[in-house]
Amino acid sequence: MDSFDSFFNALDHPEQQLLSSLNSPAGIQAFLDSVRYSSESIYRCPLQVLRQRVAHCFDGALFAAAALRQIGYPPVILEMLPNDRDDDHLLALYKQDGCWGAVAKSNFVGLRYREPIFRTLRELVLSYFEQYYNLAREKTLRGYTMPLNLNAFDKFDWMTSDTHLEKIADRLDQIQRRFLLTPKMIAGLAMVDERAYLAGLQGANEAGLRKP
Repeated sequence: MDSFDSFFNALDHPEQQLLSSLNSPAGIQAFLDSVRYSSESIYRCPLQVLRQRVAHCFDGALFAAAALRQIGYPPVILEMLPNDRDDDHLLALYKQDGCWGAVAKSNFVGLRYREPIFRTLRELVLSYFEQYYNLAREKTLRGYTMPLNLNAFDKFDWMTSDTHLEKIADRLDQIQRRFLLTPKMIAGLAMVDERAYLAGLQGANEAGLRKP
């Protein structure tokens, strides 16, 4: 039995039906949008996200990677890297016709789904730049990691157990990174427009917002 089958068989019948209904990247995103945003510092495996209906960006990316695996995509994630005045953000990646898209859980409206229209990972990550800001209205995105295939963590039962999820977080801290802006670019960044700022915070869980 492979790892996904073990995950699927750990679900009860209604949970299996729900997971099976998530048969597209957009459908997976719609499910993540429907669950409560977690302000807790704990990690939840995909099984617990499905059962508890709660997730933050790490949990959501892992759930999306598992759900994408069900429909034939490899379970691949990427971490977007901000400055030290904001939180990092994880994406579950998928590729169609040679172009990248993403599924994500976020407390900010603009940091979620991306259609598979981006020819490179750099293009995909840059599509989040204007929406990646903190409560001081600073644009904070600075770089991203290389993709991480979660197949390597199947031996730790990452889809059904919370026990070893920190190993994934630790690996993301170790892998190669790419940076987007020069110091001159950073120094010249404008503040986020107030209307865009407020729009991005629609429906946010205030307890989950980092205070810079």
